[in-house]
Amino acid sequence: MEIREQQKASWNKFSPGWKKWDDQFMEFLKPMGDEIISALNPTDNSLVLDIAAGTGEPGLTIATNVKKGRVFITDLAEDMLVVALENAAKRGISNIEIHACDVCELPFEDNTFDAISCRLGFMFFPDMLLAAREMLRVLKPGGKIATSVWSGPEKNFWVTAIGGTINRNMQLPAPLPEAPGMFRCSKNGHIEDLLKEVGFKNTSEKEVTGKLKCGTTDIYWTMMTDIAAPFVAALSKADDAMKEKIKGEVYEIVNQKYPDGKVIIDASSLVISGTKE
Repeated sequence: MEIREQQKASWNKFSPGWKKWDDQFMEFLKPMGDEIISALNPTDNSLVLDIAAGTGEPGLTIATNVKKGRVFITDLAEDMLVVALENAAKRGISNIEIHACDVCELPFEDNTFDAISCRLGFMFFPDMLLAAREMLRVLKPGGKIATSVWSGPEKNFWVTAIGGTINRNMQLPAPLPEAPGMFRCSKNGHIEDLLKEVGFKNTSEKEVTGKLKCGTTDIYWTMMTDIAAPFVAALSKADDAMKEKIKGEVYEIVNQKYPDGKVIIDASSLVISGTKE
């Protein structure tokens, strides 16, 4: 409960940053959303639940595919969902409902939805098993789930460039393996095994890559310090000299990797899907 409240406060606090960088990040995450939609393959009149939707994706894109259907867009943080509503209005999407709720206590009846999407949610759920059970409960028999998580740090320089530099300089304690965090679910088969454990069948896992197009190191630094709560929290504990040292080192390693000044950073995720019998 305490973790949930902290997460809720944090995502609400950072919602202006997410709104500011929404176009760049949605382009970055689009391959993952496309793979989720492809795995779900919703029909025109599907009823779909999008969990941990943040600023609305992939739920809003799914809503444009299920013209006679409806998409329920959910997140723990109300302020993120305000941005999702604004995004829906901008795109003229009306077949959606917005619900602020916890994945471990979904406010829906058993056997309600034809499909569930959850892009980059599992690694932050305090109780992943309970979350998976809840998703199974609200899916109709024959309904599909598709979810994504980040692959390992070695394939996600966009996180480690700043995260690794902070850790190296500030000697932060390593998070517990089961604690919510970016790479908690990065091991191949981890989420697939979890889905199987709660009763999903026909599971599969696929690697999906993306590119974070920052353009410049300045934009990379600003973007990450606008949206990445763990990094901001760590930097807030550093004095000015330490902050400058960290920033200088981050610039150095990013510039070293992209000497031509075009900062386009590869990323890797896993998309996992399954079916309720």
